[in-house]
Amino acid sequence: MPDLTIRASDAEIMDDFDLPASEINPVLAGLGKVNSLLGGHKSLIKALKNFPIRTGYSISDWGCGGGDALIAIAKWAAKNNLQLHLTGIDAAPAAINFARQESVGFNNIDYLQADVITDTDRIKTYDIIISSLFTHHFDDELWVRLIQNMQASARKGVIITDLHRHWLLYYAIIVITHVFTRSKMARNDGPLSVKRAFKKAELVALLKNAGIDNYNLTWHWPFRWQLIIYKS
Repeated sequence: MPDLTIRASDAEIMDDFDLPASEINPVLAGLGKVNSLLGGHKSLIKALKNFPIRTGYSISDWGCGGGDALIAIAKWAAKNNLQLHLTGIDAAPAAINFARQESVGFNNIDYLQADVITDTDRIKTYDIIISSLFTHHFDDELWVRLIQNMQASARKGVIITDLHRHWLLYYAIIVITHVFTRSKMARNDGPLSVKRAFKKAELVALLKNAGIDNYNLTWHWPFRWQLIIYKS
């Protein structure tokens, strides 16, 4: 049994921003399929309706990876006659290139290669900032800075989904990555992501440290936290 009492601090392979496309593209494609199959995209879209979303709104996905969340939102918006401006931000060049390739045909999606911690001068303000399975990549100190940066850049609010650190999810991901992929990165980073993830009390304490008190934190299957921060 791994020690899940505290968050792990080991770096994931995916944290290397210099990874070549040949290594990261298959992993990004796989993550997009998992997010779709397990309801991650539907959960994000449902959360967006809390604001609610109106034509002309801008939405930015921080740590956008392969752009799958923005593509799902673009398709949903088109079906509902909503004209939205969508921007994905990621520090990894290979991820941005992959996302651009996947988003060909969606003229309302663009991408920016930037570090969301240090490149705040290059990042605009947006109505809604979203982030899916991204914030666990940061230690507690940087997590607070990240959320403060999100809060400062969002006009309406922030939506974050990330993993719940739990032994059942840890072993489930080990089984899934060994059955469905041979990727060394997926087999290493999947279980490690759970070890770097959060328990509720930790998120509450981090939000307090960030000076944020207007939020809604809920648990969703499969073992994910959904955090909605409201600006007013």
